[in-house]
Amino acid sequence: MKNSWLDVSVPLKSGMVHWPTDPAASIVQVKSLARGDSCTVSSIEMGAHTGTHMDAPAHFIAGGLTLDKMPLDAIVGRARVIDVKARECVRPADLEGQRIRAGERLLFRTRNSARCWKTDKFVEDFVYISAEAARWLAARRVRTVGVDYLSVGGFKKDGHETHVALLGAGIWIIEGLMLGRVQPGPVDLICLPLRILGADGAPARALVRPRRR
Repeated sequence: MKNSWLDVSVPLKSGMVHWPTDPAASIVQVKSLARGDSCTVSSIEMGAHTGTHMDAPAHFIAGGLTLDKMPLDAIVGRARVIDVKARECVRPADLEGQRIRAGERLLFRTRNSARCWKTDKFVEDFVYISAEAARWLAARRVRTVGVDYLSVGGFKKDGHETHVALLGAGIWIIEGLMLGRVQPGPVDLICLPLRILGADGAPARALVRPRRR
């Protein structure tokens, strides 16, 4: 349906792709109606940065805000999906013509959305935001940055630097989006992470709805 909400979250499941050094996801029914129990109850074990999730400044910044302190206007409201054709990483040159303004919520759609989520094996060469581009965004004081794989920074390069540049500037990070069905342009965004006290990150449910320009 035109202008309807799109769920851009990754479904959580046992054995799903995760950052190689993070805990694996395991979802197990510990009680089951089918086995004669009085109810069905599941146990969930996984890292806080599994699937679609958010990073708090505390993830990389000593003394930084935790996720339960996040202002809701960082992740509810108007956003913009930007299509980036880069095959390795997002660079300042990819952003300079986008008329990016202070306070914007930006979601970057790359080839990750069509490529990386097809497998539960970790894809090392995903498209990431370079440290230079992260500093470029920080200088323009954007509000929120979302990406379509498990990290804003690369696996082998700019992992730490990109996170520090964004989080250190007070930019909230959404990782693990699936943006393949979303056209570039303005959208309404709702992304609600679990309210975990003192959390460096938390799984989230993310929705977007196309807006008229």
